[in-house]
Amino acid sequence: MKKIALYCLSLLTLSACSSGHKKIIVYIKGNSTVNEDAKTITVADGSGSDEKTISYKTADKVQLQVKGLGNDAAVSIDDNGLYILNAKNDTIIGSYQNYSDPKATSAVKTQADLKHGIDSLVQLTQGKNISAANRNFYLLPKTAVKISDNLDAIVVAPFNSMTSLEKEGDKAPEVYRFYSIKEIRATIDKLNLLTVSKKKK
Repeated sequence: MKKIALYCLSLLTLSACSSGHKKIIVYIKGNSTVNEDAKTITVADGSGSDEKTISYKTADKVQLQVKGLGNDAAVSIDDNGLYILNAKNDTIIGSYQNYSDPKATSAVKTQADLKHGIDSLVQLTQGKNISAANRNFYLLPKTAVKISDNLDAIVVAPFNSMTSLEKEGDKAPEVYRFYSIKEIRATIDKLNLLTVSKKKK
């Protein structure tokens, strides 16, 4: 009986270790297509922006092929978790956002705040200060990045106007906001218009 119990326990452990879940949000444009079964994303040019979500319940590495518009790329999804895959022809930049604090979105910004914000955005467009610890992300075309272990984290896509989200209970939602690099550059231009140049003596 003891041997049978140990055998059953080992099977349960093996099953738990082999389980896994990888969720990938794919940002696409135009007539691009996503084939989950074939693990293939075919990139096409065109207008509009869209997203597709694909999911693989495996602990094994998943290899995706991104084809079209130039060189093809193999994108490796190694660990379990939530990923973003950029299948657009523009760089995408994103970060964790505190969407549950409306005060933060309506607070009055000083000139020092504006300049600090502009400097931070410029650095992001240059791919600087990007790290998992900072929870910010810089995705070139045909690349992917893991953003969270939480498969239920909320991801706001580029060209989306959502800026706040209510709490559910005491727990703040885990939200990540992504922009196209063109959106960020346009924001920098708008912020620069709000800054006041120092008058020359």
